[in-house]
Amino acid sequence: MDAATQVRGSAERWGPLWGARPDDWALSEEQQTPGYEAALERLGPLAGLRVLDIGCGAGVFLRLAADRGAEPSGLDASEALVAHARRRVPEADVRVGDMESLPHDDDAFDVVTGFTSFFFANDMVAALREAGRVARPGGTVVVQVWGAHERCSLEAMKEIARPYFPPRPPDAPPDPDLSVPGALEALAAAAGLAPETTFVSRLAYRFPDEETLARALVAPAGLALLVGPDREAEAKAAIVTGLAPYRAADGGYVLENEFRYLLARA
Repeated sequence: MDAATQVRGSAERWGPLWGARPDDWALSEEQQTPGYEAALERLGPLAGLRVLDIGCGAGVFLRLAADRGAEPSGLDASEALVAHARRRVPEADVRVGDMESLPHDDDAFDVVTGFTSFFFANDMVAALREAGRVARPGGTVVVQVWGAHERCSLEAMKEIARPYFPPRPPDAPPDPDLSVPGALEALAAAAGLAPETTFVSRLAYRFPDEETLARALVAPAGLALLVGPDREAEAKAAIVTGLAPYRAADGGYVLENEFRYLLARA
């Protein structure tokens, strides 16, 4: 597939949702820095390497990569998040696009990353295949997904939000449980990638109070937009109630989560 090929993918569905509240989403994305750094540690020196981050969001990982000397590029389905990323990383080539049909040439990058993004594709194997297409032969593709359910505090949040999310297209493959060892590797292999290294890391999302917690957690995946203004207060109250077990003595919230990573070769 070349860059001119048009494939109807997930961007049309998810772009407006993720872009509904970009500043509030950045409250959470900025806290993912330890997870990005865990991947960067295993990637080694980036100076002079061409790096593409798929689902780049507000550009937090791109900023880290650029500061390490990489030539950064990003792609996101949301125009609002792309604008946010461009402000954060003005030297980056950041585009609006679809992960199932990347607007890039074959063999264009040394490293291609996707942090909690590939599983939003209608067809994750197709999205991973595209990541491999734009990576040079022998280049690295980094995939991050959620870890074991019992070690993710945000599982409670997923249960609160799930009824509001749009259904997957009827012809889309079923959602795999990517927390199961070997599941991510199997998808990568089906996409023509060569799985090489897997590891897990943990990080905590910290919010100082109820208001910040609720504001931050109605932003991901456009939950506030899906809920609508008439029910937003109800949804925020459900978030505060559902995450009460993670409230600290000082009134803040600490949500520990585990993530799985795969480094594969194109």
